[in-house]
Amino acid sequence: MYDRTWVWIEEGWKEGVQGQLLPQGFLHTGEEGVISLFDCCLESLFLVYSNQKFDPCPQIDYFYAMQDADGRISERYDYLEGKAVTDAENPLGVTLPLLPYVEYVFYHKIGNKKRLKEVIGHLESYMTWLAENFQRPNGLYSVPYQACKMGNIRRHDALYTVDFNAAMALAALYMSNIGDILNDKELSFRYKRVYFSLKTRINSMMWDPVKRFYFDLDANEERIVANKHIGCYWTLLAEIPNFEYAEYLIAQLKDPNEFGTDNPFPCLPVSNPDYSVNGEGYRGGVVPFYTYMVIKGLNKYTSSIFARECAIRHMYFILDTLHPDEETVGEVWEAYKPTSEGASISTDGSYTNRKRYLPMLGLTTITLMIENIIGLEISLPRKTVDWMMPSLEAMGIENLSLKRNFITILSNKNQRGWEIRLESEKLYYFTIEILDENKKKTLPIPSGKCSMLIDKL
Repeated sequence: MYDRTWVWIEEGWKEGVQGQLLPQGFLHTGEEGVISLFDCCLESLFLVYSNQKFDPCPQIDYFYAMQDADGRISERYDYLEGKAVTDAENPLGVTLPLLPYVEYVFYHKIGNKKRLKEVIGHLESYMTWLAENFQRPNGLYSVPYQACKMGNIRRHDALYTVDFNAAMALAALYMSNIGDILNDKELSFRYKRVYFSLKTRINSMMWDPVKRFYFDLDANEERIVANKHIGCYWTLLAEIPNFEYAEYLIAQLKDPNEFGTDNPFPCLPVSNPDYSVNGEGYRGGVVPFYTYMVIKGLNKYTSSIFARECAIRHMYFILDTLHPDEETVGEVWEAYKPTSEGASISTDGSYTNRKRYLPMLGLTTITLMIENIIGLEISLPRKTVDWMMPSLEAMGIENLSLKRNFITILSNKNQRGWEIRLESEKLYYFTIEILDENKKKTLPIPSGKCSMLIDKL
């Protein structure tokens, strides 16, 4: 699946045309002539592993170049006409504010601090525009439903959606983190204050102590308990719940009567009346982007073993849908069924499931494969590679590109016991943690080939 995804990316890569603002190309996945900020943000989270063969930065830079004087960045642009594409339901083209998170990922996976200095002005203007246009007097944000990217899920008159507000908190958190990287104390403090303000409001207004879940609010700021959906789990990624609240949320991810289906995690829980085993678009569908989001949130609450198990289960459902049997070749989709292989079906025509929608697929088959299934956490500025293994098993990765440095890390059992073989062109610092063995060790890995025996750690 990993190799096949890169082949599909190469087939879908569109070279820029002279006079357009995409000189180095971009991954074209949507309608002809239109580029989507949401798609480009998702793609960036796995294109960072292409060793700049498919450079994700020009895609994001296009949106900075199109930014209005008031800070607005629309979700979609016609790159042939050079203008925003909007509709009556979302006239300003607002979407989930993923840019600060994406730029933080760029920094650690590409290692370019200079880039952060160049884009921070764009990010600040964008955050200011979002606050000026969508933040209400109570401190929460209210946006069109299309901005939340929840497909055909019914929102039952929600005015303040928990997913968008938690995503705004996430954006503020990573703006503060970028301030720390740039050693800009004023920037860091300012966005830390924005973050804690939103965090406090979400916890006090959206958390239901009886249902033990976060819910959307209506115009009267009443919790809409009918609106139970996967978007609540943005709160984990944004580090909003305390550990007590998080335990309640994680328990529902394991509950087969809620979000704990065989293919984790459906956008609506099994207990929701709108849930469908056929998927019904997003209503019971499992969408790789939301599975990615939940898994990354679980990592922040010491649930990495459960997160890895879910990533593996989700990967197998994608694989079984692509190859349902030995003789048949299927496809990959935007949304999958929650309890059996196959694409999510929409019987009422309320949603069209996109075939070979690579921005969703690559999050699982590349990013989750490297970061959660294999378990590698990489930071180029720190020159570190951390490998967390739940238990000893034969696995690893060959020729992973790290900024013109290809590394190989493989674990195998031989006559001498369990051995980790490493190969690199440059020095880096390698941390191995094996949870079952209660072993953890950090070593400098020189250029060339070397190996280590687990028994001697």
